[in-house]
Amino acid sequence: MKEAPRSPVYVTQPALAPLEEFIPYLQQIWDNKILTNGGPFHQQLEQELARYLGVPHLSLFSNGTLALMTAMQSLRITGEVITTPYSFVATAHSLLWNGIKPVFVDIEPDTFNIDPRQIEAAITPQTTAILPVHCYGRPCNVEEIEEIAANYGLKVIYDAAHAFGVQHRGSSVLNHGDLSVLSFHATKVFNTFEGGAIICKDARTKRHIDHLKNFGFADEVTVVAPGINGKMSEVNAAFGLLQLKGIDAVLAARAAVDRRYRTGLRDVPGIECPQVPEETHPNHSYFPILVQPGYPLTRDELYEKLRAAGFYARRYFYPLISEFPMYRGMPSARRDNLPVAMRLSLQVLCLPIYPDLPAERQDALIELILSV
Repeated sequence: MKEAPRSPVYVTQPALAPLEEFIPYLQQIWDNKILTNGGPFHQQLEQELARYLGVPHLSLFSNGTLALMTAMQSLRITGEVITTPYSFVATAHSLLWNGIKPVFVDIEPDTFNIDPRQIEAAITPQTTAILPVHCYGRPCNVEEIEEIAANYGLKVIYDAAHAFGVQHRGSSVLNHGDLSVLSFHATKVFNTFEGGAIICKDARTKRHIDHLKNFGFADEVTVVAPGINGKMSEVNAAFGLLQLKGIDAVLAARAAVDRRYRTGLRDVPGIECPQVPEETHPNHSYFPILVQPGYPLTRDELYEKLRAAGFYARRYFYPLISEFPMYRGMPSARRDNLPVAMRLSLQVLCLPIYPDLPAERQDALIELILSV
């Protein structure tokens, strides 16, 4: 008798509380008939997230991309912004949607993050800000970046989509820069189905951001800015409150998956498991490996081998943002300007990691890599 096929293992899977635990939240929404516009669950989630993350002010959004776009608007960013090509396309798209020119610089080989030395070399009279990404939740070199920003009078907006709950030297990495932007997409460590947030340092800035995400309304009859509709709904906020209750267990389970990979792949020639810096308390949002010379297969051959066995690893981030048609013609997008990012994009493979990943399936994936 044929063995039943195993379910595919995707690169991630959301951790969901039992459905019956969500029903009381929905019942409350049905009872009070408040669906959006900063309802009670929205207000509660902003407060509880700010407390959990250790940040002064947090403004919820319907998704992380709108949050990024609004962050640029809130600081009135124009001209050129220096950023990384090694990220999801939303990072650079948020600039184009604001009429801002992205300027790509190379990344550090050990962190996957923007290289501060390359930032300084790329500054021109048109540069107004820096948009770094805490890639895979690994903190950027925030001290050097902010020293450069202070020296040249630049704003710093961190794309912190991967960095929920990450601590850097004992405090939240989200407190760095002028603003930090989170994503609560379904693929993230903490999710609200779809969602996002902007972290800021003072109540005045939060008030301005809140106006921008609600069409610019300051009150019923006063519009103070050309805002958009970026508000999170009550259903999403309620789901976020339920998710927040279990987040510590989620992070602990992800850490266990991370440890199992590191143990199983420790001595494989040509497979590098990049380390997390010692001063970082990570969230294990991704598990990247580098497939290097010395391993019998190329990265793409290993990718196809895993897929054939039902393991859907992902090549995050390949291609680079700078390789897409809307960016390819920019001088900063030249491949010879981005040698480290190019090399890593051709070697990286993010393995499946999520709290409910069965140990035996993870072991089978490790064995596939070893068997070559």
